[in-house]
Amino acid sequence: MQTSTDKIINDESQYIVHTYNRPPFMLVSGEGVMLYDSEGNAYTDWVSGIAVNALGYGDEELTQAVGQAMATGMVHVSNLYHTAPHVELAEMLCEKSFADKVFYCNSGAEAVEGALKFARRVAYNKGLTSKTDIVSFSGAFHGRTMGALAVTPREQYQVPFKPMMPGAVIAEYNNLESAKAVINANTAAVIVEPVQGEGGIHIATSEFLQGLRDLCDKHDVLLIFDEIQCGLGRTGKLWAHQWSEVTPDIMTLAKPLGGGLPMGAIMVTNTVGEHIQPGDHGSTFAAGPVVSSAANVVVKRVSQPEFLAHVCDMGDYLTECLSEINSPLIKEIRGKGLMAGIELTIEAAKLVSAGYDHGLILVNAGPNVLRFVPPLIITKKHVDELIGHLTQMLADAEVTANE
Repeated sequence: MQTSTDKIINDESQYIVHTYNRPPFMLVSGEGVMLYDSEGNAYTDWVSGIAVNALGYGDEELTQAVGQAMATGMVHVSNLYHTAPHVELAEMLCEKSFADKVFYCNSGAEAVEGALKFARRVAYNKGLTSKTDIVSFSGAFHGRTMGALAVTPREQYQVPFKPMMPGAVIAEYNNLESAKAVINANTAAVIVEPVQGEGGIHIATSEFLQGLRDLCDKHDVLLIFDEIQCGLGRTGKLWAHQWSEVTPDIMTLAKPLGGGLPMGAIMVTNTVGEHIQPGDHGSTFAAGPVVSSAANVVVKRVSQPEFLAHVCDMGDYLTECLSEINSPLIKEIRGKGLMAGIELTIEAAKLVSAGYDHGLILVNAGPNVLRFVPPLIITKKHVDELIGHLTQMLADAEVTANE
């Protein structure tokens, strides 16, 4: 007899476009940093919905805020009207950052698309109609929509959808000379991740980011920081670029912002915002009362000094413990805060699959990097459990590799 889980999995293959390969179990609930499947199996979550669930699962304050917002009956009223939660959120985001104004959307890719449009709009308003190029970097991931995809230099993502948006120029990450060679009078914007997520957990040096800032100032170019994955406390500071003390003109946010509900944001200075007029951009669903109420809780919590200190402490402990694993399959360990990765000599997918049998939800970052982006409420106990399982998994993988 077919179980409910079997039916869901079979029905999915029939009715849902196959853009994801999922493991053969069905998640039904979560609490803290734990997820549970329909068979009662428990998993410690080291993915957090790909750096989304910063506060874990079942957070009382977040649940209460969403419930109170739902109780008003105004799940959606559109951006044609005034509501309080999105204004309160914008004020808080601006007070805690370089930004003067915020535009809301529903995802990271949308935030990038809007940021690219804003950059071209600024150049257009200045009468610089040839200033349309967008510079991004090797290893970048900015999204899969057409504009974002053009600045995401991945053959496997781009080739079936060419031609790409014109004007996308690629330089080498952390190589200032490479950037100097392509940033010029035709450049509208430079977009860069202070810490690359999908690209394999690579950290931009302070010298690189400062050099980009100087180049952008020299050529009247807007500097965009993509903090969709590395922002909002993930690295141990509220914004990842704070480690370098370099500020952008535009910053894109998403993933953890809505507390698990879909929300993105483009944060800009007045110098950028003054060029954007009604009709230039929009979003039907962005920053409705429910998701904005959730985001208010997230931003308040993750910006607290004691919360950020916890992320730093757990990040240091995680990196230290990962470094103590003695396995020839590990090439390098990289990370900042609770955004870490192990570069392996084998495919990371093998450890992701093995993790399910060990009660671990894991994810890769490219073919050979195992990525750790857990809920920011993780504790030493969870790290210790991870290290025990991971040590055994690597030993098993080593035996298999040598057979």
